[in-house]
Amino acid sequence: MAGTGAAALARALLAWALLALPPAMPQPCGRPEVREKEARFNTTYSDWVNADLLNIYAFNHSVRRNRTEGVRVSVNVLSDHKDLPVLFVVRQKEAVVSFQVPLILRGQFQRKYAYQEVSRTLCQPQAKAEVETQHFYVDVSTLSLNASYQLRVTHVENFVLRTNERFSFNATAAQPQYFKYEFPEGVDSVIVKVTSAMAFPCSVISIQDVVCPVYDLDNNVAFIGMYQTMTKKAAITVQKKDFPSNSFYVVVVVKTEDEVCGGALPYYPLSRDALPDDPVDQHNRQKTLEVMVSPAITSEAYVRSMLFCLGIFLSFYVLTLLIACWESCRQQKRKGLLAAMDSPSLDTASLLGHGRSVPDSFLGHSPYDSYGYGSFGNGSSSSTEGVTDSLCSVEVPYGYVGQEQFKRRTPSAPMRPLSIAMGERSLEHVAGRPRMDSLSSVEEDDYDTLADIDYDKNVIRTKQYLCVADLARKDKRVLRKKYQIYFWNIATIAVFYALPVIQLVITYQTVVNVTGNQDICYYNFLCAHPLGNLSAFNNILSNLGYVLLGLLFLLIILQREINYNRALMRNDAYALECGIPKHFGLFYAMGTALMMEGLLSACYHVCPNYTNFQFDTSFMYMIAGLCMLKLYQKRHPDINASAYSAYACLALVIFFSVVGVVFGKGNTAFWIVFSVIHIVATLLLSTQLYYMGRWKLDTGILRRILHVLYTDCIRQCSGPMYVDRMVLLVMGNIINWSLAAYGLIVRPNDFASYLLAIGICNLLLYFAFYIIMKLRSGERIKLIPLLCIIGTSVVWGFALFFFFQGLSTWQKTPAESREHNRDCILLDFFDDHDIWHFLSSIAMFGSFLVLLTLDDDLDCVQRDKIYVF
Repeated sequence: MAGTGAAALARALLAWALLALPPAMPQPCGRPEVREKEARFNTTYSDWVNADLLNIYAFNHSVRRNRTEGVRVSVNVLSDHKDLPVLFVVRQKEAVVSFQVPLILRGQFQRKYAYQEVSRTLCQPQAKAEVETQHFYVDVSTLSLNASYQLRVTHVENFVLRTNERFSFNATAAQPQYFKYEFPEGVDSVIVKVTSAMAFPCSVISIQDVVCPVYDLDNNVAFIGMYQTMTKKAAITVQKKDFPSNSFYVVVVVKTEDEVCGGALPYYPLSRDALPDDPVDQHNRQKTLEVMVSPAITSEAYVRSMLFCLGIFLSFYVLTLLIACWESCRQQKRKGLLAAMDSPSLDTASLLGHGRSVPDSFLGHSPYDSYGYGSFGNGSSSSTEGVTDSLCSVEVPYGYVGQEQFKRRTPSAPMRPLSIAMGERSLEHVAGRPRMDSLSSVEEDDYDTLADIDYDKNVIRTKQYLCVADLARKDKRVLRKKYQIYFWNIATIAVFYALPVIQLVITYQTVVNVTGNQDICYYNFLCAHPLGNLSAFNNILSNLGYVLLGLLFLLIILQREINYNRALMRNDAYALECGIPKHFGLFYAMGTALMMEGLLSACYHVCPNYTNFQFDTSFMYMIAGLCMLKLYQKRHPDINASAYSAYACLALVIFFSVVGVVFGKGNTAFWIVFSVIHIVATLLLSTQLYYMGRWKLDTGILRRILHVLYTDCIRQCSGPMYVDRMVLLVMGNIINWSLAAYGLIVRPNDFASYLLAIGICNLLLYFAFYIIMKLRSGERIKLIPLLCIIGTSVVWGFALFFFFQGLSTWQKTPAESREHNRDCILLDFFDDHDIWHFLSSIAMFGSFLVLLTLDDDLDCVQRDKIYVF
């Protein structure tokens, strides 16, 4: 009984296992039956096929040598056998096209998408005879028991695109479209523009040579030719030299997913019976598009545009030369007039630093006697003045618009003989002194010990009211070498920075040319004119202005330095003891930075994208930093930052720029850290500027802060000792704290531009403060710097207008960026961003000239009568 039961159990298990096995696939019983039919175009064939049957449809059509007609095969499988698809094979004379239905296409993460309706355009071989009959066959087979389908073969209307004529069509992922274009006589390049009213579904535009097979599916369209993704706009410039047959195919493919174009990734449908590997039916994923091919610009347009670009910037050289000649003539006339008056020879202040205007002292009064100076206590201040009030001074109320009454101390009449102490000594007393001596009454020879030097610094720099002579006490030869380091350092940085950048962008351009992937670079494709291996030559050419104007600025500085050195050699009293101390190292660094900005901006525009955007902005940070340093150096020559510390800070800024671009997008931790660093750095710099460097950051800093708060705020409420500096620093802190809060709250995607905006805002604030304080001090702005200020402001306004047009943006996907593309607006060659390059280079050059000539009115004013602010 036990054996019988075991046998019964074994038979039951075997029967259950056999029932659980999947049904066996039908096996053909020998060779399948072949059924061949003569078929016609524009006829729909509804038929069926199984594992024992092979359907062959024979088509023929006449082809002319000079006329190309497209043939399109459309099929629709009505049966739902996903595991047993129907195979369609189209056999032609020189090509074979095969595809299965349902057509399975894979998306990101290997997702599968199934399509029941498939249409393919056949590759057309060239006809050798004048009129030729070509045959092709469509074979239909399957391993299914029975599969119903529909087959239709049609001619493609407008298969050959015509120049400047628009053509509309529909496409899906399983029904791609492509058309042929033939270059007309005399046309060397064309631009293919494809547009759509709908952003999604995402599509791909490809330009391929007229060879078989044509790669027109989502999984192979990137194999050959040039291609770019598209939402609403796409444009590809095609050159005749790249296609030996003088013709090409325009291939349009709809992608299975939209994520590459910035769209959302679809979710798998939730179903009990659906398996993770089951393909998804996307139903009707169709897009309507419009294509137009138009001729691109000719070689004459390239030459005309290059001559235009050179002409604009070389005109600045001519204008500078004319101004120099005009100033030279004025100088000669002024010398003759002064000789007739039996007066000392004076030069006229000019752009190139030829000379100075006649000082007011020749008219019998001091140039500052008629002015009151806001919060400065003295009408003039000497280097020997202490913190306490001067002797024999009277109080005169001084009104200032929008502020409370200030008091100005003016020397009384009995004090006129003490003009040396009050800063009104005659230049004849100092004209014969050695060239490198300081005007200050405390000379370097008076120092005995290092402790005395440090004590004297505390006495001088903590005075309530300073003059330039107080901060121009160091040996001029030492300062000259100190500021020359700025130029040599930036020249070294430029070489080591530019060489790998050039190598990298050449590699980028090579990759684009070899792979044909035009999504790598964010051009304005509607106005991208290639030249040689460069895809957008116009964006590179427009940077020429930075280089030429930077070189012109260096030549102007060189001429000024030569004139200044000649004046020193002949012991010119005005060069020795008057005006803002002349140091040209920072100016040379600024000119070099402007030239490097042009070079690196051109390198960036070889292949603009988010990975190399810092190439375009690095020297913008340099320029902003150097301009602020130059403004500060004008009246603080002894205590300005050294080149090493300045470039170290700028390197830190560039480091944060790179980190922000790579890791800052949506990273809350990064923005918190950066905002804290920004605020702390602002406070430290404010303290450094307020106390003129006479403070220490050590363990006792908190104790000293509490002591100052107690004595100045609690024990007795007193105002700040340095009112003007406090106003500037409070405004600066408000602006910087606001920018830090904006960054922390909004977290902008373009971190590099945000960082640059911080630098520009601080530069504009300091420059505005400098202008206001200069006017408050009774100084004036001469004609040339005034014209430069007005003209530069206007040019900056127009430049920023074109900058904010936003023709492309690497903050979005390449397809979304192309939605911002626009046509050329100048000479059919330059776009809005090229105009920004032109205008911004001119505006930067003008801004440099403003810094250069702003204080020319002080060239005949003694340094102990020029106020520090």
